[in-house]
Amino acid sequence: MKITVIGCGRWGSLIAWYLDNIKNEVTLYGRANSKHMQRFKMERKNDVLDLPESIILSNDLATVKEAEIIVISINSQGLQALMDELKSYHLVNKIFILCMKGIEISTGRRLSEIAKDNLDESNHVAVWLGPGHVQELYKGIPNCMVIDSDDEETKRCLVDNLSSELIRFYYGQDLIGNEIGAATKNVIGIAAGMLDGLQLSSLKGALMSRGTREVARLIKAMGGNELSAYGLCHLGDYEATVFSKYSHNRQFGESFIKAEPYNDLAEGYYTVKAVLILAKKYHVDMPISMAVYKILYDQEDAKQALNSLFLRSLKSEF
Repeated sequence: MKITVIGCGRWGSLIAWYLDNIKNEVTLYGRANSKHMQRFKMERKNDVLDLPESIILSNDLATVKEAEIIVISINSQGLQALMDELKSYHLVNKIFILCMKGIEISTGRRLSEIAKDNLDESNHVAVWLGPGHVQELYKGIPNCMVIDSDDEETKRCLVDNLSSELIRFYYGQDLIGNEIGAATKNVIGIAAGMLDGLQLSSLKGALMSRGTREVARLIKAMGGNELSAYGLCHLGDYEATVFSKYSHNRQFGESFIKAEPYNDLAEGYYTVKAVLILAKKYHVDMPISMAVYKILYDQEDAKQALNSLFLRSLKSEF
């Protein structure tokens, strides 16, 4: 299949490498001023991986016109701007795969909603979610992930054609739950990093348990299946997000507590704003997300805010 991957950061470049590795015709797009693309054109590598010569590197977004599948891996808050750019190409009969995790702050829209709001009806939208770090996948360490879509034929086509011994894809059954679960996972990751920074890592078990419950409540209130919070999109991604040294969100949370600079993208920093908008809209209590927000944006004392989560009024666990 002819595939264009938009976004040449670590995850986008890993996806391009993976899709090429399973014998697709892959073009990796990045802006001309992108430091990632500039390095790829000079050395065909970044800090993690080397790209084979079979992958076409391009600064021309028009390459999407020739692709059967368009994979998008960019900052989630920039998706609407990208969709605005793509409108001029009048794309039809394409499959779009969104490989990001987030919720639009200004509207509370899920990423698949943003894509569908801006595309011709002949196009189909899917999401690619679940655990996995670039460093581990590139080394050949396998993982399980999920692909979901409102269109069953699209979902089955992608799962059947993109699965391999390195990544086993499951058929998603709840687009709302999978997208919300994946996005909120990053907020829990920041909370986990904050616990690490405060030397309270022993509370991660409680964080995982209670975090999954509050996310499940939100998914259910939004019309999804609350069990999705216990699947690969959320709980199944906790090892990679809550514990791993490669987790950007966990590392951001730890660095924030230690007042250390951190320059990599941590989607949870933005997502927590959108989560609280949704929590208010759907009348869902989300104390962990609220605590993370107050620490990040209201300068509330982190130790006090996180301790308060586990000192709330006594009640039954479920």
